Amino acid sequence: MDAKEFHVLRQLPGAGSITLRGEALGDGPPVVLLHGLSATRRNVVQGSRALVKRGYRLISYDARGHGASSPAPSYEYADLVADLEAVLEQLELDRAALVGSSMGAATAMAFTLEHHERVPALVQITPAYTGYARTGDVDGENWERLAAALDEGIDAFVEYAQPQGLPERWREVAREATRQRMERHADLSSVAQALRELPGSVAWKGLDALSRLDVPVLVVGSRDDADFLHPLGVAEEYCRKLPNGELVVEEKGQSPLAWQGARLSNAIADFFERVGYTGERQH
Repeated sequence: MDAKEFHVLRQLPGAGSITLRGEALGDGPPVVLLHGLSATRRNVVQGSRALVKRGYRLISYDARGHGASSPAPSYEYADLVADLEAVLEQLELDRAALVGSSMGAATAMAFTLEHHERVPALVQITPAYTGYARTGDVDGENWERLAAALDEGIDAFVEYAQPQGLPERWREVAREATRQRMERHADLSSVAQALRELPGSVAWKGLDALSRLDVPVLVVGSRDDADFLHPLGVAEEYCRKLPNGELVVEEKGQSPLAWQGARLSNAIADFFERVGYTGERQH
């Protein structure tokens, strides 16, 4: 089964246009994947087709300035939400499950908070957004250093992005995954711009907004020894706020569930089935 590529041309008010490039695979209830900052569409379920085998139509696209999508004049969550709306309109999707990772998780949540009737199920993979812009604090400075490293090239970025204290058994895997991720970008300067701008953007104000969301939400956390940029405490706080949230996280000592495409995809499909968003299993 081959993926069908698509592109979405977005006219920007007074700022030309951008093209978002993506692909769709399979049939059944639609599932839209949204990746994280400095990642591409391959980095949500790590290229796994398990969701397609479970009977879902898997839709993914590169965010503005990432992967094969074109550079953009600005990188804020309002822009990313508008891009998502344009993709849904192009594909004529009134309702679709959303699966977002990190930046994509915040984008998916922001959209869902505004359009909950259009999202039958939501998945938040390693959420890091706490309801406020992060520019100016230690975390904001870390993103600036990542951008500066990327200005020097992929090798420098890979070295800086390597988490301090990462257990030896995961270091080479993490290093190679980072390199492969960055090599998929057509324009590294646009990714660096996004690294500088996006952390200072507000997706929605305050986590209390989550307490009013009646959509079923699966939150996929990662333990901090493997992924300090996405604190497990944030994922746990999401579940405390969400009326219909459930948390899944790997056992201590295991590699993060978010890194394991097939296991992650099956966990997501199991969640969809529990909440009644079902497709027909493919054989």
